[in-house]
Amino acid sequence: MSLLPSSFFHMVSLFSFLLFSIVIRCSTAQGPPSPGYYPSSKISPVTFGEGFKNLWGPQHQKLDQDSLTIWLDTYTGSGFKSLHSYRSGYFGAAVKLQPGYTAGVITSLYLSNNQDYPGNHDEIDIEFLGTTPDKPYVLQTNVYIRGSGDGNIIGREMRFHLWFDPTEDFHNYAILWEPSEIIFLVDDVPIRRYPRKSDATFPTREMHVYGSIWDASSWATEGGKYKADYKYQPFIGQYKNFKLEGCTTEASTSCQPPSASPLGYGSLSSQQLAAMQWVQNNHLVYDYCHDPGRDHTLTPEC
Repeated sequence: MSLLPSSFFHMVSLFSFLLFSIVIRCSTAQGPPSPGYYPSSKISPVTFGEGFKNLWGPQHQKLDQDSLTIWLDTYTGSGFKSLHSYRSGYFGAAVKLQPGYTAGVITSLYLSNNQDYPGNHDEIDIEFLGTTPDKPYVLQTNVYIRGSGDGNIIGREMRFHLWFDPTEDFHNYAILWEPSEIIFLVDDVPIRRYPRKSDATFPTREMHVYGSIWDASSWATEGGKYKADYKYQPFIGQYKNFKLEGCTTEASTSCQPPSASPLGYGSLSSQQLAAMQWVQNNHLVYDYCHDPGRDHTLTPEC
C-alpha cells in the first residue's frame, strides 16, 4: 500500500487551521447574543443644553441640532460637564470615533468628582484609546476610588476590542452606577460588571458626568509607543443621544437609579450574563486582576 506524502498532511493541517480561523471569525463577527433587556430604551434622551455645559475648549466644540462635535488640534482639545452631580444613575451617549491615525488621542465619557475632591477623587471611565490605522480602537473601562487615580496610580482597567468598527457609525456607550455595582454597556450589552465588595473599593461620593478629547500620548496607545501626530489634525469625537437619569445630589434619599436588569438591582439576567461572557471571551484584551505585574494587595477585590 502506497503512503501519502508528508506534504499532503501538511496541506490538510493548513486547511484545517484556516477553516478553524474562518469559523472563529464568523462566530465573533456576528456580535454577541442578545442581552434580552435594553436599559437605554427605558430612558429618554436629553439635549446637550438640557444636561451639559462646556467645560474647556469652547472654540473646539460645535453643536449641530442635538449632535455635539469636539476636536483636538495643536492648540487645545475640548471637554464638557453635566449641569448636575449624581449619587447614582444611568449615563450614556452615542459616540462616533475618527478613523485613520488617532494614536495618543483619548475620546471619553466618564464620571468624576476631581473638581470637588482634588488629589483624592473618584472616577468611572469609558475611554477610547486612539490607534494606528492597522489596529482597532481599544475601549478602556476603569474605576478609581478615593485618590487611587492621583499620585501613585492604582487603576482597575479592563480593555476591549469592539465587535464592530466604531468609526463607521454611532454606537451607544453607557455607565450604570448603582449602590451595589457598576455596569459598563455597549449597545445595551453589558461588557463589565464591577460589584461593590467593600466601601474601600467602590466609589460612593457624588460625581458629575464628563466627556472630552485630549492628548494622552505618554500612555494611551501601546503604553506610549505611538504618539499623537498633528499632521492628521483635527482629531474629532462626535456625541449625540445623551441620556442622564439618576439621583442627583439634591434628590431625596429614597431616590432609586434605573436598573440594569429586568431582575432588579444587583443581578443581571442569564441572557445578559451570557452576552457579557461572550464579549469577555472574544474581545477582552486586558484585565488588571489577571496582570501578573500588578501588586494585587492594592486591589483586594480581585
